[in-house]
Amino acid sequence: MLTRRALTLAALAFPATAGAQSLFDQGRNLLNQGGISLPGAARGTGLSLADITQGLKDALAKGSQATLARLGKADGFLSDQAVHIPLPDQLRQVQSALKLVGAAGLADDLETRMNHAAEQAVPKAKDIFLGAIRNMSVSDAKGILDGPTDAATQYLRRTTGTQIGAQIRPLIETALQQAGAVNAYDRMLGRYAQIPGMPDAKASIVDWTRDKGLDGIFHYIAQEEADIRANPAARTTELLKKVFG
Repeated sequence: MLTRRALTLAALAFPATAGAQSLFDQGRNLLNQGGISLPGAARGTGLSLADITQGLKDALAKGSQATLARLGKADGFLSDQAVHIPLPDQLRQVQSALKLVGAAGLADDLETRMNHAAEQAVPKAKDIFLGAIRNMSVSDAKGILDGPTDAATQYLRRTTGTQIGAQIRPLIETALQQAGAVNAYDRMLGRYAQIPGMPDAKASIVDWTRDKGLDGIFHYIAQEEADIRANPAARTTELLKKVFG
C-alpha cells in the first residue's frame, strides 16, 4: 500500500522545469507500477480519495508559493510585461500632459514605485493562499481535476478573492509608502496642477496596485496549473477524470 509519505513526494513533483513530471504523471506511474486501486471502484486498498485530495493540495501549494516568489523579487512586476502595473486609467491624462512640459519622469517614477510596492507586498499573501488550499474539500478537488485548465486558479480566486483583497490592501498601502510611491504621486499631481487648463485627476493608487497585483498573481498561478495539465500527461488527466467521474 502506498504510504502518505510516498504520496506527498509524488505530489511535490510540480513541473518547474521542462521534462519534470507533474502530479498527474506521478499518479500514472504509481498506478502502473504499484497496481494501486483508486476510490470510485470502491474495492481494494491503496490510495484514498482523501490522499488524492491532499496530493493536489500539496501541488497547488507549491505552485502558489513559486508564483509569489517569482513576483516578490526585485523587478518581479516591473520588468515583466505580462504583469507590469501601469498607471491607473485616470492618471493617463496626467502622464500625457507631463510629457508635453518635459516632466514625464514624474509619472514614470510613480509607475516604477508602484511596481516595487507590489513586489514587496505579494510574498506576504502566502498564508492567505495556503489557508484557502488547506480548506479545499474533496468535492473541490474533484471539480478541479475534472475542470478546465484554470479550474484550480478559478477555485483559488473564488475562495480567496475577497479575503486576500481585504488583507493585502494594508500591505500594499504600507509598501507604497516605503517605496516612496505616495510622495511620488503627490509630486506628480503637484506639477500637473501647475499646467494651465488641466482638469482634476485623481486615483487610488492603493486599490489599483492591489487589484493589478492580484491579477499578476493569478496570471502565473494559471500558467502553473496549465503546466500540470499539459505535459505528456494528458492521458493521466483523463484517467483521473475517470476515477473521479
